[in-house]
Amino acid sequence: MKKIILALFCSLFVSMPAWALDLDEAKAKGLVGEQADGYLGAVKSGAEVNALVLETNDKRSKKYAKIAAERGISVDEVGKLAGKLLIEKAGPKDYVKGSGGWVMKEKL
Repeated sequence: MKKIILALFCSLFVSMPAWALDLDEAKAKGLVGEQADGYLGAVKSGAEVNALVLETNDKRSKKYAKIAAERGISVDEVGKLAGKLLIEKAGPKDYVKGSGGWVMKEKL
């Protein structure tokens, strides 16, 4: 399990420099947030936000599929592990999606 988590962590953050600034800006502005399924969600929709969410989730989906195939587990399982990591890593002002909807992590 630790190897899967390490592989997830490395794969999620190795490719971030190409879009990290945009993603960081969107998170800082409260436009996007992390979800338990491992995918980014739009807190406040808009053309740029939706494009960022689609691009980010497409990259994540491909990485999750690759890790799932390598480890012999489902893509959903990889996504849930990634979601847990991403929510844990989220800053206190970042939005995360809980059972009641979007909330700032510090208010969980």
